[in-house]
Amino acid sequence: MFENIHRLKLKVLVSKVKWNNSDITPRLNMLLDMNYGLNLKKFNNKNYLPEAWFWLVKSTEVKTKKPIPVQFWGQELVVYRGEDGTVNAFEAHCPHMGAHLCDGQVEGNSIRCPFHYWKFSANGTCENIPCQTDTKNVPTLKRFKVTEAYGLIWLWTGDFSDIETVPVIPELKNVKIDWSHGNQFTKNCHPNVVMINAIDAQHFNSVHQLIVDLNMQPKELSERAIQFTNTTPMPQKNFFLKWASRFYQKALTYEMTYWYGNTGSVMIGPDFLHFYIIFALRPTKDGLTEGQTILVTKNRSGILGLLTNRVLLFATKVVGNFFAKGDTLIFSRIRFNYRTPVKADRAIIQFIEHYEKQKEATEWILPPVSQVKSSQKGVQNLHPEEILAH
Repeated sequence: MFENIHRLKLKVLVSKVKWNNSDITPRLNMLLDMNYGLNLKKFNNKNYLPEAWFWLVKSTEVKTKKPIPVQFWGQELVVYRGEDGTVNAFEAHCPHMGAHLCDGQVEGNSIRCPFHYWKFSANGTCENIPCQTDTKNVPTLKRFKVTEAYGLIWLWTGDFSDIETVPVIPELKNVKIDWSHGNQFTKNCHPNVVMINAIDAQHFNSVHQLIVDLNMQPKELSERAIQFTNTTPMPQKNFFLKWASRFYQKALTYEMTYWYGNTGSVMIGPDFLHFYIIFALRPTKDGLTEGQTILVTKNRSGILGLLTNRVLLFATKVVGNFFAKGDTLIFSRIRFNYRTPVKADRAIIQFIEHYEKQKEATEWILPPVSQVKSSQKGVQNLHPEEILAH
């Protein structure tokens, strides 16, 4: 009897999970099987990487002409800033004998290997070998698309020609901003799991006992971005809440926007003053989360504006640290297994369905060493016997 009731509730739940005139009813059977999580292909999958912008390091860590080693999703990279100030990122090891290029030196906008002084341009092509003039047989270094924003170096995992921009706060898209960095943190679970915590109405309402029962309504901003906005107005339970409701024309301001399922921005605060926090997350190869909190505010001019920005960013940092530290114990022990969806999980299911549609970063993954030669079109390396014959 209980199972039939539960199946009926799930049927009602899924029939209501809609946005932009599109529903997820085709996945009804997965929900009714009570094994929803087992049927997911991408969400919480440590072996899946979406096309996305991921933060790598702080901009201040990449000094001019000083290459550094960086690891992302199990791959070793070399990152350096050329004389023109542009940041470059390549596969870490020289195609000659595998020396790590971070131990080399930057010349102009190029980088020279420390082992035999082979020099590679900012496009990854070999432009100089000290012992010979011919460089055409050297494979081109795999180059990664990187940019700078919010004082961080970001890496794009999709096709190099893609024009997707680094995540922004929708309300501040065309506004000049000021920012500072909050804490870096590590969570013992996948970024997807960390992200859904911010729209888990059941968790907020039951565990944290918010003054408002959140009702997070989704809106897909693009194929790669989805926004959840609370629609519940301030309650009128007591004098303080009635007084506070004057600062909220409609609902209590709480908005969460996700890009690629791994980076999210929060907008909170009364109508006259919003606070903005970006949580930039990246996955490790073993399925953990490495995060960087970014605090953002509108840029205000003049000395008074500068002081106001500093005060607001400090206040935002306090809030950001609270979010980053929140539920740390739960994340340290969780073994995510989503088997029994309930009505209160509606926003979570909508986020998961959005993430399941993300494209895989097939262009970014480095090929095995045995395939490097074949992946370089037009490149024919000399066979050792040919070298000895000369």
